[in-house]
Amino acid sequence: MSGLSRTVVLMLAATVLAGAAGGWLGVRYGLHQSRSDASLDQVLHHELKLSAQQQQQIEAMESDFGQRRKALEDQMRAANRELATAIRTQHGYGPDAQRAIEHFHQAMGALQEQTIRHVFEMRTVLTPEQVRRFDQAVSHALESDQA
Repeated sequence: MSGLSRTVVLMLAATVLAGAAGGWLGVRYGLHQSRSDASLDQVLHHELKLSAQQQQQIEAMESDFGQRRKALEDQMRAANRELATAIRTQHGYGPDAQRAIEHFHQAMGALQEQTIRHVFEMRTVLTPEQVRRFDQAVSHALESDQA
């Protein structure tokens, strides 16, 4: 096998491995988010016994956050499409792949920041006892999937 052929095969293998790792990380992140969201939602809406006013305020917060979250998730999907295009056209880790990965990381970081801001925003309408239970649920959600 010539040096050029070997380089092409190695680049292709590295690209496939990078794509598989990115997909695996994306799935793990998505599964973690869905489990955490479900448990926090359960605590917030079923265990804390929110007043009608608290419920209304939190529903408005959740609606606003849902729009921001969808926009950031759309950006993450767009970045994955950019990465797929870069892999298909460049067959290696070039500037387009690097930009796509940076785009994904930027959107994912912004989503994490917005999620934490949303958690703190919801805390503002809770009573001290509700805050204590809510904080326990948040801590549990953040600590439970660290492996």
